[in-house]
Amino acid sequence: MAVRKIYMDNNATTPLHPEVRKAMSEAMDVYGNPSSLHDFGRGARQLVESARDRVASFIGAKPEEIVFVGSGSEANNAVLSIISCQSKACEHKYQGANEIITTKIEHPCILETSKCLNERGVDVLYLDVDEHGKIDIGQLEGMISERTRLVSVMMANNEIGTIQDIEAMARLVHKHGALFHTDAVQAVGKIPVDVRELDVDFLTLSGHKIYGPKGVGALYIRTGAPFCPLIRGGHQERGRRAGTENTLGIVGFGKALEMRSVEMEPEEKRLLELKALLRKGIEEKIPDVHFVGHPTDCLPGTLNVSFEGAEGEAILLYLDLEGIAVSTGSACATGSLDPSHVILATGLPMEWAHGSIRISMGRENTMEDVEYVLEVLPRVIERIREMSTVYTRS
Repeated sequence: MAVRKIYMDNNATTPLHPEVRKAMSEAMDVYGNPSSLHDFGRGARQLVESARDRVASFIGAKPEEIVFVGSGSEANNAVLSIISCQSKACEHKYQGANEIITTKIEHPCILETSKCLNERGVDVLYLDVDEHGKIDIGQLEGMISERTRLVSVMMANNEIGTIQDIEAMARLVHKHGALFHTDAVQAVGKIPVDVRELDVDFLTLSGHKIYGPKGVGALYIRTGAPFCPLIRGGHQERGRRAGTENTLGIVGFGKALEMRSVEMEPEEKRLLELKALLRKGIEEKIPDVHFVGHPTDCLPGTLNVSFEGAEGEAILLYLDLEGIAVSTGSACATGSLDPSHVILATGLPMEWAHGSIRISMGRENTMEDVEYVLEVLPRVIERIREMSTVYTRS
């Protein structure tokens, strides 16, 4: 008997949208280098710039403010590297500012880069979060000083889905003369994002989180914001990111955002309904559970839940045997036996944090999928708890 296959790990990556696949297939014959001046190159350049227009339009930016990169991680690294920028503009405006403020629940690409910078003499301060993963803006106001050059706060958390008040934080940071960046990889294409309303200096996007291809992302750089290239060499991307543009990936990225402009709003409503049913079913069918993440300010398809007396890795593997794909946290941390740094930052006890799984639904998930999960998950948890020597039902 064939095992039913259900994919609920969309925060890790998403399947290609059929229209994206079609657009990329049609572009495969356009093989010229976008920097070449002949007809072959001009054809590729036209595809790249058309996609740039789509990306910019989707987030309310100007096309020249969009830089195509290889991933969200690259974009985040590029932004944090401006702390060491020695351009005349930076030296004049940010003289003596050698401090970054970020949060304890950022993606590893922010946390690991911050750690590296700290080892090289950059001061790094970390904001706490409450039990729902929300930042206290008052704490940010108390931390920021004349030494702060950059504040980086994730818009929507990849593990628990909590959405931050980026507009309020950017306003505060700018009042103190510092720069503001938000990693919006999990937010763009799932909730409305407008860089003008948010008033951010930098914003990170990624293609494979929105039914586009892997290996392509984008960085919004506000006009006038200081920026030093992370990758140097050629003149590509107005000198801000060297390397021949990934034409096929960029085409797919642009098409993915075009489809998001059509599908995002109805999908958001549908996913909220599915998540509410899934949460209600888990609460009714399984004792001793704890949901992590903000109850309302949360991504529509993300549900993080901890089960007392059950290891997250065991839950994941048993569900996988039943054809259900979920995650224990960030895909970038797979292989680590440590509990999620995000879950621990919310104050959840270690034993509960070990029993956390992330269910992230997307455009292909249905009511039937939710019903199947609610059929399988209770018996999986019961089986694992029966094998546990520490779990006793409260």
